[in-house]
Amino acid sequence: MVSGAGRRGDGNVPYDQRAFAGGCFGMRVSTGRVVESDGRMFNVTVQGLGIGRQRRAERTLVVSYSQLQSLVQTLARQGGRMTAMIPSEAAPAVTGSSDSPASIGAGADPAPQSAPSKPAPVSSSHAAVPVNLYKPKNPFVGTVTENYSLLAEGAIGRVNHITFDLAGGDPQLHYVEGQSIGIIPDGEDANGKSHKLRLYSIASTRHGDNLADHTVSLCVRQLQYEKDGETINGVCSTFLCDIEPGSKVKITGPVGKEMLLPDDEEANVIMLATGTGIAPMRTYLRRMFEPTEREKNGWHFRGKAWLFMGSPTTANLLYDNDFNHYQAEFPDNFRYTKAISREQQNPSGGRMYIQDRVSEHSEEIFSWIEDPKTHVYMCGLRGMEPGIDEAMTAAAAAKGLNWAELRPQLKKAERWHVETY
Repeated sequence: MVSGAGRRGDGNVPYDQRAFAGGCFGMRVSTGRVVESDGRMFNVTVQGLGIGRQRRAERTLVVSYSQLQSLVQTLARQGGRMTAMIPSEAAPAVTGSSDSPASIGAGADPAPQSAPSKPAPVSSSHAAVPVNLYKPKNPFVGTVTENYSLLAEGAIGRVNHITFDLAGGDPQLHYVEGQSIGIIPDGEDANGKSHKLRLYSIASTRHGDNLADHTVSLCVRQLQYEKDGETINGVCSTFLCDIEPGSKVKITGPVGKEMLLPDDEEANVIMLATGTGIAPMRTYLRRMFEPTEREKNGWHFRGKAWLFMGSPTTANLLYDNDFNHYQAEFPDNFRYTKAISREQQNPSGGRMYIQDRVSEHSEEIFSWIEDPKTHVYMCGLRGMEPGIDEAMTAAAAAKGLNWAELRPQLKKAERWHVETY
């Protein structure tokens, strides 16, 4: 599995793995891959599904013929009622997979829809995504063009933004947002052999930071740990953080198809990142909101994006000015929520971690996930996963859903993307 940015230990921010009390919400989570149903479709008006305002509201749902019986059973269990049912004359509506544990047949709420809509585009086949253009035995040799610190004064540790020139390759080393490259550091290990490569998430869009289509950038945290009273520096992360512009570097890849963005310009994207796990999120947000990127791509994001960023201190927030700018320029499309563990407190008085923010906003997160256009991306330290799972488990349980079943269904539908290290 490809590790996250600042790879394989190149990051050491601690994260709790404690349990959380999730929020209450009443909504169906659509986990199926977006597909077109072959059966007849009906516009069904119902009352009494969900809780609070949802339960009181009259809603029109689009369901297939095969789901009608399950819908009736769901209404009976929840004390709701069907007030109208009209055959849909539109093209078959988008439905979830029939074997989804969160489908109507499982007793969950059908997704509210005011009218039949055109099917949401499914993810492309990824067949055209470049993979392994350069391998360890024959790496591409790139040139460092810049290397600078991403941290403000008073930050913990060392994190650098490093850019490489990829011009002159045959084939050209190109990539897409969400992929990784390998770096083979100079020198030899204790056995006299060349160091093994380390994988790093790419932090630049396919066009590069300078939009010239032949550079790639990384966001690298220097790994440091104590062993027998001695401070040990990570081999590759130290090599990269110390490297000077003009130096040559052996590069492999690109690799990875787990973290690719959907093609749909109206998709919704939830991003959960800690530390250098921000690298792929930066590529997504630059592609979505940088004017020059939008013009060059011919891809104009019109959906909603929500970034949850975990950091030990404000000084350790990476690319913070850029994200604040996007939020100011695109307030209807982008939200930026920070969890700064050593400066903020969670509701119980402990440190504020990213899982606390997920728990705090669980109701709204689930309302996003309910939409089959929504994709969730998680990248950072592996220690963040248990906390996120705890928050989502509690949130799902409040709705009578089983997160342990929902998550793999979302992943199967290519809507739940995780890359941790």
